[in-house]
This record gives sequence, C-alpha cells and structure tokens, in this order.
Amino acid sequence: MQTQKKIKDLRQILKTARSQGKSIALVPTMGNLHEGHLQLIRQARDRYDFIVCSIFVNPLQFSENEDLAAYPRTLEADRESLRSENCDCLFLPSINEIYGDGLEQQTSINVPGLTENLCGSSRPGHFVGVATVVTTLFNIVQPDAAFFGLKDYQQFLVIRKLTQDLALEIAIHGIETHREESGLAMSSRNNYLSEQQRQQASSLYRCLQTCAEQIQQGNTEFNQLEKAAKKELKQASLKPDYFQICDADTLQPPSTDTQHIAILGAIFVGKSRLIDNIRFQRS
Repeated sequence: MQTQKKIKDLRQILKTARSQGKSIALVPTMGNLHEGHLQLIRQARDRYDFIVCSIFVNPLQFSENEDLAAYPRTLEADRESLRSENCDCLFLPSINEIYGDGLEQQTSINVPGLTENLCGSSRPGHFVGVATVVTTLFNIVQPDAAFFGLKDYQQFLVIRKLTQDLALEIAIHGIETHREESGLAMSSRNNYLSEQQRQQASSLYRCLQTCAEQIQQGNTEFNQLEKAAKKELKQASLKPDYFQICDADTLQPPSTDTQHIAILGAIFVGKSRLIDNIRFQRS
C-alpha cells in the first residue's frame, strides 16, 4: 500500500492506474478505523480495481464546542488495517494541503433542504463542512465510485444529492451499519465510552427497532411514538438529542401514506454524541 500526502503525487498515481484501465473507488474517512470502515474497504475491493482510502480529520465540520482536538487518531493501527484489506493507496493530506488559503477563505458547498433538520439543527455548519471536504476529495481523486456507511444516513443523502446536483459521474454506494454484539452501531466515538455506557447506548438501537415494529403493525401516531422513545432513552440514563420518524427520501415528516420510512436518533452518553437509524418499507 502506498501512502501519499500531496495532491499532485496522488494524482500521478491515479493517472497511472487509469492508463492501465483500472476503475477507482474512494473511501473517505477520518481515521480511527473500525470494522465498519473495513467493510467499506471490502465492498469497494469487491467491485473496483484500485482503492483509495483518505484519512483526514476535517476541521470544517466541527464547531467550536465539539471534539476536534480529542477526536481519536490511531494512524499506525489504521495503516495496518488498510494493508490487511489490500487497500492500494492511503491519502493522508494535511489541513494546509486541503485548505491552502485557510478555513476562513475556503469556498464552501451548501446542500439545502436535506441539511436543515436532525444533525443539521443540532450541529450548525456541520454539513457545509462535510459537503465541502467530500466535494474537494471527489475533485482530487475523481473516482468512479465512493463508499459511505449508512449509519450517517443524513450524510449519505446529502452526498448523494450534491453528486447529482453537481453532475458528478461518481456512483455513491451506501453500506449497512456494522454493529457490536449489543446492537450498538460501531463508531469511532465508542472509544470514549465505558463498558457500562456502551450497554446504555445500545438502548438507542432497541428503541429504533421497537418504533419500527410499531409502525409496521399499523401505528401511525408518529408524534406519540417519538415521545415514547425519548422517554425510554431517558429511562436508560441517556440524553436524547433527537428521535425522529421521517420520509426516508426527503427526511421530512411522513404522511400516513409514506411507504419508505427512516427513523433517526441521536443521543448523548456522557460527553459523547452517538447517532443511529433504521430504514424500512412499510408492509
């Protein structure tokens, strides 16, 4: 596996790969790789010839009161994991390489509509940071495809929309959430949790499952279902940020006729903020 820190060097390698007729897939990450990330690499490897994984802790998507400085960085372990999965290239740019003129002067990408509620409300500016860095990485790598985990479902929809709106010829693949034995969605922020907190946090997935079962059984009292879930989360010593039933395509409140449903939740466990979701077609 090659490691490149400069855009010009990465582009030269990709030019060679393309000249050999190889298809290219990108897996953007912020590092501290876990099994969920490795599933993305495996899926990309199964479908494409040359795999680029980027590790870049993007300051543009963190607000002042968030955990940028404390975000877990485990570069050597990440390298070993990527080598074991036969990743072809690790792109490891500096902040200056991505944002040469500084964050204040950076051209930004805003995706309206999908970013206005849920994590968009809780983390102002977050999705501008995500959309901007992803668009930058797409322009640097110019991949045939990119792979993202569906745990960040709102993020996935935002990236899919910006790809469509900007007419980028990139296939966007969403890969299902990888979970711990308790059902807790794998996340780099799980590293912050004690064993007791991990068990508490797994209540979020159980609440999502219970709510989905109720809807499948014909319950369309969506507001009441959301209130009941929040109450259950509080009883598990969790602090709900949101728990919302949505149209899975628009993230707007569903009607009683909406068929494709997404239920999204965000909680605080101690100082850690975790997200999860379930999506399904109503029967």
